[in-house]
Amino acid sequence: MDSAELLDILGNENRRRILRLLSRKPCYVTEISEYLGVSPKAVIDHLRKLEDAGLVESRTDDQRRKYFSISRNLRLEVSVSPYEFGMKSAYPASTNLDASRWRYVSLNVQLDSSDTDEDGPGEDAETETDGDGELEADTGDGAVEPETTEVGDEGTEGGDPDAEDESTETVGEATALAAELDELQQLQRELSLAQRWVHGRITDVQDRLGDAVDGDGEARLRADVLAAVAGGATTVEEVCRTVEAPGHVVEPALAELADRGFLDRDEDGDWILAE
Repeated sequence: MDSAELLDILGNENRRRILRLLSRKPCYVTEISEYLGVSPKAVIDHLRKLEDAGLVESRTDDQRRKYFSISRNLRLEVSVSPYEFGMKSAYPASTNLDASRWRYVSLNVQLDSSDTDEDGPGEDAETETDGDGELEADTGDGAVEPETTEVGDEGTEGGDPDAEDESTETVGEATALAAELDELQQLQRELSLAQRWVHGRITDVQDRLGDAVDGDGEARLRADVLAAVAGGATTVEEVCRTVEAPGHVVEPALAELADRGFLDRDEDGDWILAE
């Protein structure tokens, strides 16, 4: 779909709220209607537009209840500045992305996962596994620093007029700035591709985490809760803020994860990952 059409569809607040809800779990029309506080007919109209755009799909369960879910992994980028207005939509980059071809950005992926080599950014990309869990976009090594043009140091012994010096300085400055602009635009493209790779990687890990904690269809919520605790949330209130869900939804998820051996409590009663 064209980026402009996609942006137009997402411009509606209720459609954005529907997608936010569906990113948590598949829902049927009545659930969405109650969540939004709008009529089922209005929900159906929004869902139809999202389906036509290819963002949402539906399935029917054994009780002939129709569930809707997000159908694709998509990234939409919008740039606005005094010199540019642009939109770009793209699918996530392949996990086998070869970052060695980039001029300015190098990926240094440090993960605990044992399959880093299999799913990393590519055989030639710099990939290390030491448990720090960081992804770095390294723009060092002087990559984005164009060669500067020294002016006024040479060719002045002959008594060149001031106007000629100013002209030389202007040309030199413009040349250097044009070179810097070109390199920064290339850096921007590479960073965009790196973000697409991270986007795809996050979705892949979330899918696998959901499978690991799957039980009764609430895998996404439990996966989000588990990730929140892994990220430092130790109380029900902190987990609620992180996963954007109410306490009466989060507390049972925490209890179930503890019963299944994923979570534990420390001596202060705070939630921690089980060892």
